[in-house]
Amino acid sequence: MSLLSFAQSKERYESWLQSELGPDFVAEDLAEKNQIMRDSAFVFLRGTYWRWAEIARDVFSGHASAPAVLAVGDIHLENFGTWRDADGRLVWGINDFDEAARMPYVEDLVRLATSAALAADTSKPDISGACDAVLGGYRKGLEASSPVVLDRDWAWLREKVVVSEESRQKFWKKIDARKSEPAPPHFHAALQDAMPQTELKFDTARRVAGTGSLGRSRWIGVAEWRGAPIVREAKTLLPSAWNLAHGERATKILTGEIAGGRYRSPDPWMKVSDRIATRRLSPNNRKIEAASSDFHLQEHKMLSTMGFELANVHAGTDDAATAIETDLATRKSGWLAADVENAMSLVLADYKQLRKH
Repeated sequence: MSLLSFAQSKERYESWLQSELGPDFVAEDLAEKNQIMRDSAFVFLRGTYWRWAEIARDVFSGHASAPAVLAVGDIHLENFGTWRDADGRLVWGINDFDEAARMPYVEDLVRLATSAALAADTSKPDISGACDAVLGGYRKGLEASSPVVLDRDWAWLREKVVVSEESRQKFWKKIDARKSEPAPPHFHAALQDAMPQTELKFDTARRVAGTGSLGRSRWIGVAEWRGAPIVREAKTLLPSAWNLAHGERATKILTGEIAGGRYRSPDPWMKVSDRIATRRLSPNNRKIEAASSDFHLQEHKMLSTMGFELANVHAGTDDAATAIETDLATRKSGWLAADVENAMSLVLADYKQLRKH
């Protein structure tokens, strides 16, 4: 199957998105997405998972024989964050599974390493070093899968992600600046169900966040509860664009299943129901963004930890560790770097096409 031009692919995806979402399609957010994707090749990658799925289908034919797992799909450097688990512990890991689907495990590895290369502050990124770091951490995760709980262990990472007073104030200032608006009934009901107390009164407002999910409705509910404000978010979910690219008519949302894998300590406030995901928002329940972080997400130690967490996800739903380790043993040295270089050239070509128009 030949790869569509980027313009054709984009038109196809946006038509599908509008058709699937119906009244939950937000045209102005999609227009904003098309603008911010011009900022950098890394941001472009974040906003075009549907295109990545097509590239994987038509270019990386050697991936098809790799063991299939329940995978993240839209994995990249900024798809990690922190939350509080059921015991109140601070946990770090992947926190966005909107594009989860069954696919060869190598797809997530290639995309994560490609995102690191595209985010590097240099015209000649250390692709080989980044790939070695991701793959090294991934192998360790397969051997000894375990949630990344920032309590007794992982002290170096906890120091990196601890929320400063400035960041905490910035979060609440943004919430206080919201423009209140009645949420549609199905979003209001989802937010009501996500509150810690039934029939708790709350204010609603639209929320614009992320890159890849722009165009889909997001709402927040803000309430005063037991002496302080609390925030819940509800956002629309769709079947993964992986299925769209591969001509599969999937209707099942796999977000909740993958987030609750056995080697994770999941966010107890994260729920999926009727194509709406709800979760708690707070200074501690957040994504880690490169622009606002005091460290480089493409540091090798950080990339290794991302690889470790990716293994937690892959091994946590299918008992796939043994099959993956067997497959990895058959792959030639440098295979990941070669795939990343190939992927980068294709992504950059598409990015240039977007910038021309």
